[in-house]
Amino acid sequence: MIGTRGLFVTGTDTGVGKTMATAALAATLRAEGLNAGVWKPVQSGTLLGNGVTDAERLLRLSGIDERPEAVAPYTFEAPLTPLLAAKHSGATLSLEGIIAAGRPLFQRYEALLVEGAGGVAVPLTENRLMIDLISELRMPVLIVARSGLGTINHTLLTVSLLRQRAIPVIGVIMNDGPQATHEDPSIATNAELIERYGAVKVLGRLPSFRGEANTEMLIRAVRSRIHFAPIRQLFS
Repeated sequence: MIGTRGLFVTGTDTGVGKTMATAALAATLRAEGLNAGVWKPVQSGTLLGNGVTDAERLLRLSGIDERPEAVAPYTFEAPLTPLLAAKHSGATLSLEGIIAAGRPLFQRYEALLVEGAGGVAVPLTENRLMIDLISELRMPVLIVARSGLGTINHTLLTVSLLRQRAIPVIGVIMNDGPQATHEDPSIATNAELIERYGAVKVLGRLPSFRGEANTEMLIRAVRSRIHFAPIRQLFS
């Protein structure tokens, strides 16, 4: 699409930790001297200004000095899929419009980490899904998945759909999140089974952060828990 190198971060579902993972990776790349930016093409659930939107959290956690409205050019209040959230506000989304809105970020940064909304099969426009945006951007994908029970099915389905469209998957990051419990015995084996049945590399597992995370905490977590080389190599 545009010259800037990028990575699209998708999830197996909504609320799996894409924002935390995207911010952590961007912060780590920036700590290594790369001028990396973030982009949230479409977000819904609340409006900018209250500090809790994905875009505002991305900027705060990654340490990037950027205007939230530049990172999230399409923000809708209704807690619905992008297609319906846009309709609810009287707007119409198109792939061309979304990509055009992100063009200034591609020009401003050496590398761009793009956080999707929900999963790859989320309706984005009247006739396009999130995976169509990924395909148009021609970026490799990182999948963020829950650590616990049910994640194998969700992750394998996501990998399968991406491969049907010949979209490269560089790996999976498991995320404990607030819902993870030590009593869930599946956590110990889920990554191994995803690698076996999905023929995809699990790059590591982010912990559940107690209290409010910050940039330094995220960088430490990536450096100690994530196999970062495949991501670093995308931008070398």
